[in-house]
Amino acid sequence: MYDRKLNTPEAEIGTRIAGLQRILVHKGLDAALILQRVDLFYFSGTLQQASLYVPAAGEPLLLVNKTLARAKAESCIGRVLALPSAKRIPDELKQSGISRPKRIGFELDVLPANLYFSYRDIFKDAEIVDISTDIRLLRAVKSAYEIDLLREAAAYSDRVAACVPDLLREGMTEIELAGRIEAEARRMGHQGIVRMRLWGSELFYGHLLSGPSGAVPSYLASPTGGSGVSPAVAQSAGFRPIRRHEPVLVDYVFAYRGYISDHARIFAIGRLPDELVQAHRAMLDLQARIKSMAKPGVASGSIYDFGLDCVKRLGYFDHFMGVGAERIRFVGHGVGLELDEFPFLNTGQTLELKEGMVIALEPKLIFPGKGVVGIENTHVVTKDGLEQFGKYPDEIIVV
Repeated sequence: MYDRKLNTPEAEIGTRIAGLQRILVHKGLDAALILQRVDLFYFSGTLQQASLYVPAAGEPLLLVNKTLARAKAESCIGRVLALPSAKRIPDELKQSGISRPKRIGFELDVLPANLYFSYRDIFKDAEIVDISTDIRLLRAVKSAYEIDLLREAAAYSDRVAACVPDLLREGMTEIELAGRIEAEARRMGHQGIVRMRLWGSELFYGHLLSGPSGAVPSYLASPTGGSGVSPAVAQSAGFRPIRRHEPVLVDYVFAYRGYISDHARIFAIGRLPDELVQAHRAMLDLQARIKSMAKPGVASGSIYDFGLDCVKRLGYFDHFMGVGAERIRFVGHGVGLELDEFPFLNTGQTLELKEGMVIALEPKLIFPGKGVVGIENTHVVTKDGLEQFGKYPDEIIVV
């Protein structure tokens, strides 16, 4: 019933748990209770309805509400128990020979207030400490196992992009083209769900925008928005017909076995105006420059500042990553199990790059009334700079 070949390897989970336990010891905490769905999957290998109790020393305890059999099949955690109610956690700890914690870590960046108050009552004698940033920093550096999965996700991104020239037709609507491309991605094994950590953020596959739609801003932390099919969605493809000689942005995520490749290419039916062609080339040049300078030890914020200086010299400052007040002040972001992981390549960030971090680099230019040009590729940080995963041509693809 369950394909155990798809499970996260036991050694991988062990390394992750050990990393978390080092954090707990460093912060003087007795334990952590992992509740957020993606963190739970990262540390246990399952995202069933459960919580993972990780002591600062010793074996973790996976407490499952639903479904126990599947959690046992998916996770390599040795101690897995049924937990009908979170109120029983102290009793389960006692029965398992685990002392009640005096200081316990939680993911307070995402824990709803009502649940926080509930757990404060459950652990009423303990101090609750936020460890969300520590967990995100731990997850930011990928293992060889994770990098292999991210490479596979990027290969699927290439395959999705390669479908576009055969599907793109003048007069078809954005939403029709989106549906056809998404069907191909789904057939390849796209998981369908694109996970984000930031509260209120959501995405369905990505953004497919043509011509002026590419310059329509929206609420998502993205340089592009799009009208969407209604105000209830307010992003990505809408009912606008695709026309000749305008850029068609296919900015799609491929999510494979949890891991995300973020990938954008520009297509066109007939040659684009020279202004947009030159602007796109400028973004490819900027991508190459950033790939060379984004090495371990470089502050993530300095990469955005470098990009900003480049576009100022080239005369594209007013169009870089948005226009006016709608400008997004970053040029890339970490990816992994979520689309918005550390590091963020945005102004003021002091977090230094490390080997094994995986970054979606996305220099784009927005031209109101005309559309968007630029590129996005997923890369891994190496000692020599960024290694690009995607192999599909970065140039504008003219159909």
